[in-house]
Amino acid sequence: MLQRTTAARAATTTVCLLVALGILRAEEPERPGRAVRAFVGARLVPIASPAIDDGVVLVENGRITAIGARAAVPVPDGADVVDLAGLVLMPGLVCTHSHVGEPFAADGSGPLQPEVSSVDSLDVRSASLARARAGGLTTINAMPGSGHLIGGQTAYLKLKRGGTVEELLYRFDDGAPMGGLKMANGTNPQGDAPFPGTRAKSAALVRERFIAAQRHRALVDAAAADPTKEPPARDLGLEALVEVLEGRRIVHHHTHRHDDIMTVLRLADEFDFRVVLHHVSEGWKVADEIAAAGVPCSVILVDAPGGKLEAQDLSYDTARVLHEAGAAVALHTDDYITDSRLFLRSAGLAVRAGLPEDAALAALTLAGARMLDLDERIGSLEVGKDADFCVLDGDPLSVYTQVQETWVLGERVFDRDDPADRLLAVGGPGAGDERIFTSCCAFVGGGQ
Repeated sequence: MLQRTTAARAATTTVCLLVALGILRAEEPERPGRAVRAFVGARLVPIASPAIDDGVVLVENGRITAIGARAAVPVPDGADVVDLAGLVLMPGLVCTHSHVGEPFAADGSGPLQPEVSSVDSLDVRSASLARARAGGLTTINAMPGSGHLIGGQTAYLKLKRGGTVEELLYRFDDGAPMGGLKMANGTNPQGDAPFPGTRAKSAALVRERFIAAQRHRALVDAAAADPTKEPPARDLGLEALVEVLEGRRIVHHHTHRHDDIMTVLRLADEFDFRVVLHHVSEGWKVADEIAAAGVPCSVILVDAPGGKLEAQDLSYDTARVLHEAGAAVALHTDDYITDSRLFLRSAGLAVRAGLPEDAALAALTLAGARMLDLDERIGSLEVGKDADFCVLDGDPLSVYTQVQETWVLGERVFDRDDPADRLLAVGGPGAGDERIFTSCCAFVGGGQ
């Protein structure tokens, strides 16, 4: 049973540092023989259905097997009971646009690099992933940057504790790493040749590459239908774009200005690919057009610290205006732009600007899951879905509310009462340090 005491919160700085730096580690104890875990007593916020007071969620093998009021859902004998009385339990948060773990992909050799993958550069041991767990995040879309027209393949990560990226990856049915394709327009991918110098040249380069992918797909299909025909040579970049053309891989498109947004819609219609618009600082100016195209938006409400011309018309009203127009809306952190630990506050800001509360909570969870093709597994508290939760000490939309725990597949991956986790949640000396330097050959003072 969970105990939230003043003493636990007042663990000494020395212990916090030792735990954070890996000298000590409080791992969750094994629970042999207990296949069912029961979360009881919390106010449940399922997202896809009304809230439930004094609720029960049963979990077995990482999946939700029952959910409802305590009176309606009996706790099995021998279940591992997690007492959450007085707290709030909601689905783990989904960030559709994150840079934690440094998922750098494309380099400076050219503006279109669909062949590179974030999977090959992610550091899942980075403290940035632990910070995301401290914010209640359980799934992220790890994205390359926006300095390229095509910056590479993204990676969908489940934020379990794990030592390798393979342990955290969502996967397509064939076992390949699951993710989208990062694209961008506007000023970020402009530059000296071979990068484009204008918006028009940017669009033209993208068109040329997609036309090449259409041609490549046609040659592959022709060879498959006629054994006498030679298939084309393998081209990793064109193969990735063919996945986009076939709908397997979603385009996640950085775009700010209203004219850039319209260019993305034009290209998506021309080549019939699925796209999520990201940032959409001026989405409120073309909300009807976005909604008519049936294109979802991943919105950031706090952007470009220090000033960015493309974001000068950013508005807290954007999520509301898009929602009222009928467009699907999720929120994202763009971490490090908005710290993952403060993700809940983005929903609060959207509500302050008029977005309905239920839509704001969905924008943190189920709406984002849909934009990643993961809504059958995550984003709401429903039987059969992954047991990914965050536990809060108050209203999810209150600035005073803190994430107390984060659970992934029914296992706790963040606990504010754990000194190491608390240090990452609140910051301070040692927070984020990966390890303490040790060496038998280090000399200390005066060359001794």
